[in-house]
Amino acid sequence: MGTDLSAHPGRLDRGRYRRKVQRCLDTLARMLTDGSFSFPRKNIGLEVELNLVDGQMRPSMNNSAVLEALDDPSFTTELGQHNLELNVPPRPLAGDSALQLEGDLHAYLARAESSATGIGSTLAMIGILPTLRQEHFDQKWLSHKTRYSSLNDEIFAARGERIALAMDGAALPGAQPERLRSYAESILPEAACTSVQLHLQVAPEEFAAHWNAAQCLAGVQTALAANSPFLLGKALWHETRIPLFQQATDTRPEELKNQGVRPRVWFGERWITSIFDLFEENVRYFPGLLPETDLEDPLETLESGQAPKLAELRMHNGTIWRWNRPVYDVVDGMPHLRVENRVLPAGPTVADIVANALFFYGAQRALAEEDRPVWSQMSFQAAEENLYAGARKGFDAQLYWPGIGWIPPDELALRVLLPLAHEGLRRSDVSDEARVRYLGIIERRCLARRSGATWQRDYVLRAEERGADRETALTWMLRRYLELSSAGEPVHTWSLTD
Repeated sequence: MGTDLSAHPGRLDRGRYRRKVQRCLDTLARMLTDGSFSFPRKNIGLEVELNLVDGQMRPSMNNSAVLEALDDPSFTTELGQHNLELNVPPRPLAGDSALQLEGDLHAYLARAESSATGIGSTLAMIGILPTLRQEHFDQKWLSHKTRYSSLNDEIFAARGERIALAMDGAALPGAQPERLRSYAESILPEAACTSVQLHLQVAPEEFAAHWNAAQCLAGVQTALAANSPFLLGKALWHETRIPLFQQATDTRPEELKNQGVRPRVWFGERWITSIFDLFEENVRYFPGLLPETDLEDPLETLESGQAPKLAELRMHNGTIWRWNRPVYDVVDGMPHLRVENRVLPAGPTVADIVANALFFYGAQRALAEEDRPVWSQMSFQAAEENLYAGARKGFDAQLYWPGIGWIPPDELALRVLLPLAHEGLRRSDVSDEARVRYLGIIERRCLARRSGATWQRDYVLRAEERGADRETALTWMLRRYLELSSAGEPVHTWSLTD
């Protein structure tokens, strides 16, 4: 969730904040024109959001105690007290980096699991914790940071009413579709959405092509990796995180929705030609939620030969949750740009996470470097509709792809995108061992048509056929899910028997 606030009310001046955001935007424009950015190589980064559960598979509200026991700066709080976030240090994409990433993730998670176990909790790496109840959305369960309480207050002040949660589900086999109609008095439904966020450092002149390519891939990514089929006891979308995140942070009452005001969880509305397009849209369309200002004058800093922090622009960007987000950052005094891909859920296993990442990076590069870009052959609306179709129906979705028409996501991956991903990873100098291992996992997942979501749905259905009620079935399912996730074999190999 980003940097915490200082909790100095006198500094929360919206007019001054707006002017500082605009000055940051002007500075960014100058930097893009002057060639101020460092780009030594394509570095990748990864964030993994996690849940904590107790022995009964219920949320365990003790992230502060786990973090204290863990004492590792790679881990931090997230919105809810049952959440943790792991920030993996950046690394090059080339060579055996992905194989090393898999080993590093196992090591990080093993240390966190050891600390959690010591205080009676277990890590759960899953898109939505299926045992969450309405009571877990009480504001008292927000993590203890000023940023979280301020964000909660600002969203509700802008909205002026309770958050409505409304979703119609994809039916379990042989059953009627289920629907959710509920309300929340806090933004904690957002804490139910635990994701994997992929970062790719790119040169300024390459950013637009990589962002456009990521938008084209969002639907198939979500369909193949879906792992969030249950919320508040209901079988909903295969990747329920997608609509839930949008609804949980929505600052718009119905009247503003009807006027066409844009949501803060946003796919966007057009293909871009520069990263500046996205930051400029952020400034033009969205009021500040956390209007704290920094003492730096970014233009003066730039003119002095240093890299400006652009603190207000970055804070503002952190409260607009694009599914593919632009990132400006400064590391060791050098500014750089990244594409942050946010559509993927956490889990089910480390191997699945790394496979999802390599599929994305490879296909993204290949699409970005095509002579005739795919986004020049399809409407932006088609890419957005693909995201929602893939999230709702998973492997049963029909996605649009230029030159093919409507096609299931597994077939699209097998026929088109996996060959492109292999080529993109070759161009990125990824080792053959890593490329074959991780894209092979995606291929076998497509052939088996088995994602985390399909496994969860099938397991719960079988448990109910054996006489379990929904709550019991979800508890059994999560317990077995954690056993299989810990064993580490990719989800396409998972059996439905205990």
